[in-house]
Amino acid sequence: MQGDDHRPDWAAVDDAVRHAGLDSPVIALDLDALEDNIDDLRRRANGVPIRVASKSLRVRSMIDRVLDRDGFAGVLAYDAAEAHWLATESEIGDVLLGYPTCRREALASLLVDEQACSRVTLLVDDPGHLDLVDSILRPEQRPRVRVAIDLDASLRVAGGRVHLGVRRSPVHTVSQAVALARTIESRDGFRLVGVMSYEAQVAGVGNDVEGKAATNAAVRAMQAVSMRELRHRRGAVISALRRITDLEFVNAGGTGSLEETSKDSSVTDIAAGSGLFGGHLFDNYRHFHPAPAMAFGLDVLRRPADGMITCGGGGWIASGPPGLDRLPKPVWPEGLQYVDTESAGEVQTPLAGDAADELSIGDRVWFRHTKSGEVCERSERVALIQRDARGDTHVVDVVPTYRGEGKCFL
Repeated sequence: MQGDDHRPDWAAVDDAVRHAGLDSPVIALDLDALEDNIDDLRRRANGVPIRVASKSLRVRSMIDRVLDRDGFAGVLAYDAAEAHWLATESEIGDVLLGYPTCRREALASLLVDEQACSRVTLLVDDPGHLDLVDSILRPEQRPRVRVAIDLDASLRVAGGRVHLGVRRSPVHTVSQAVALARTIESRDGFRLVGVMSYEAQVAGVGNDVEGKAATNAAVRAMQAVSMRELRHRRGAVISALRRITDLEFVNAGGTGSLEETSKDSSVTDIAAGSGLFGGHLFDNYRHFHPAPAMAFGLDVLRRPADGMITCGGGGWIASGPPGLDRLPKPVWPEGLQYVDTESAGEVQTPLAGDAADELSIGDRVWFRHTKSGEVCERSERVALIQRDARGDTHVVDVVPTYRGEGKCFL
């Protein structure tokens, strides 16, 4: 079910968390909306397994919940210590680290854990990453380390002078990938098991932004060209690497590119995370609209003037280029906007609008996050809400975030 069909009753959410006696800031996760998003991601992936991107959840019980569903397998982690923790505490058997790591303490702990080494795959795009591992523990002192190559998925045009996509791996061509693969295979203590590539210019760029018809058309055209180029180049890279070693997996894509990435026959699993909780960044996509499964509530602390209130906290800003689309979005009560001179503040957030005069000290304003990682990183717990057979909304459980379990990785 698409998000347009699952319209949250914010007043019911507010009543439920108040009845449960939960202080703000309070995060609420609608389990029915989460299930809608699970179903929709699976539909869009067209049978290709989905690897859960943990950075966009940061709630271990919800990662486990999603992995229990058909169509989901493995985790794309964001930190070496986190990958080690998930592989041992949640006993997840397939954890791909989505970024190279130079964290010596985390690597040292991982390298002496034989079980973790059999479950965690490190990402590399430079022989220096292998050198770092060897400087911590020589090959004869540790298990063989599973590694995957990070293949640059950006679109390069005009002879490489124009780069469309994120700045990640320097490994872009078939020859560069083959050279790194041969280096890995020649080194004692390492085993090349996979490839990852993230087409951010497709998965992470909205193509249906309100009021920007010309830009949207240009973005969609760029995305179509990019996916055609990438399917050809990635397929050539994977064919060349399979002549060197047996690859266990080829991971690619993201929440915004599931349909297109699933068309690439060289891909064995697709990463997705933000689409599960449904941040408002994805309101700007033409081909899907996740249900807004998560939101957070802040208390009204002050009434500094007519038509204005001030909430406690609120500066939970998403990563990426600074802009209004990176701010949390006030959604209830309707009719509240940021004050331009202050915006979302570290400790307090003023809001203006007609709805402000209807609010009293201690009332609550609800916001949608832009992505997902930033909101769960700022709280120790999440209230799980669900409707009963009569349609009444209740808090059915309160679960810890990573931070609530005492973990702070990045």
